[in-house]
Amino acid sequence: MSRDPQARLILEGHPFRVLIRMAVPAVAVMLMFGLNAVMDAVYIGQLIGEQALAGVSLAFPVTQLTLGLGSLGGIGGGVLLSIAIGRGDSDLLRRLPGTCLGIAAVLALFYAIAGAGFAEPLVRGMGAAGVLEPIAASYLRAHALGGFAAIASLTLNMLLRGEGKMGLAALYMGLGLAANLVLTPLFISLFGWGVAGAAWATNLGALLGGGLVWLRFLRGRASYPVDPHYIGLGRALAGRIARLGVPAMISSSMGLVQAIVVFNVLTRIGTEQDIAFFGAAWRVLLFMLTPLFGLMRAFQPVAGINYGAGRWDRVRLHYWVFVTAGVVMIVPIWALMGAFPVHTLGIMLPGVEFTAGDLHHFRVLILVLPVLPIVFTALSLLPAVERPGLATGVSVARQLVFYVPVMLLLPRWAGISGIYYGATGIDLLCTLWLLAIVLSIFRKGPGGPGRGGPSIGPSDPWRAGAPVRG
Repeated sequence: MSRDPQARLILEGHPFRVLIRMAVPAVAVMLMFGLNAVMDAVYIGQLIGEQALAGVSLAFPVTQLTLGLGSLGGIGGGVLLSIAIGRGDSDLLRRLPGTCLGIAAVLALFYAIAGAGFAEPLVRGMGAAGVLEPIAASYLRAHALGGFAAIASLTLNMLLRGEGKMGLAALYMGLGLAANLVLTPLFISLFGWGVAGAAWATNLGALLGGGLVWLRFLRGRASYPVDPHYIGLGRALAGRIARLGVPAMISSSMGLVQAIVVFNVLTRIGTEQDIAFFGAAWRVLLFMLTPLFGLMRAFQPVAGINYGAGRWDRVRLHYWVFVTAGVVMIVPIWALMGAFPVHTLGIMLPGVEFTAGDLHHFRVLILVLPVLPIVFTALSLLPAVERPGLATGVSVARQLVFYVPVMLLLPRWAGISGIYYGATGIDLLCTLWLLAIVLSIFRKGPGGPGRGGPSIGPSDPWRAGAPVRG
């Protein structure tokens, strides 16, 4: 049993106490992260204009690759960290942060080369043309050149959350985001850097947040043994991290496939105003999803530590507690924004007259929100109990099997409405699919037929003959 109070709380505490202690700071940090994306759009829309917002909206999906790249080491490392804490595997723990940072550095190098060297072709692939192309390329190039900050910061913050230190993770990310919010208007207006200024402000804020996490390792403040001077890519450990992090990376990165299809459809059948409207609506949707991202991140160490310690009964119990919390949290926000869409969208698009069709499309886009807690908690559960392939399968199928064909065909018949109806229909279908997977896993037990429990660590309570609860 770990001596760390946070691990003891996760293993022994009342489910609602665990929920409050883990979820409140995790949701707060993700709300700040979502607010940052919204405020970037607000600054750009207010200080530069609708055309700049349309250009940045076309580049924004490419920059979101950093979420997927950061999730590879962050989620994979965080899952492995949680299980290792539950198992007490100190040898693995010492090298884990440095290996995750090494993974982040390699991924950041590829992102910098691709994003800075091929900015124009990439944004043209998103549908940028005419005056929108240089705007989108300027934002992407600046973001890519500083991409190590975004990827490493996300990776390290996720490790902190995997340790169960949700409050500290919120504080460090909050400080970085606060710096971003202060620097963005300065870089845009005072320095005259335009949309590139918003990207550089994001990079510098991320650098601050990630640097604080590594400084904690250097000072020996982690609750587990860490070698802060080791940064490398040991094949065995890096491979385990990658295997567990691939579902999260694919889930985040596959959104780029979705965006490429949608924005190309919009540029073909819509107008510049349609692109700006979808970009604004999409950012609002992402902001509304941030509480669920927070719950997802909070649930990962809860599931991983309990799974690593052989507490399958608590894994099941906490899944439904976190799903219920997500529904209670998201429904009021969903209802308010659905009731007042003009006020919501007008923050980013001031002075724009929204049509009845625009408002209907926005309501259709957010219709799926009340059932998404099932999806987000399931995507956190599956890697934490060493079923990453199932999460990967759903994530890939959502984009390639469902999303691409639907978006290429439905708008031809239904016009722009087909984009919004298609997206919502696909999400409802994937929700039912993930729910069936989770129910099947809970019915079969911790390892399923012919499988053991956690595969890491020098010993294994299931294989050693220790009793399994639940």
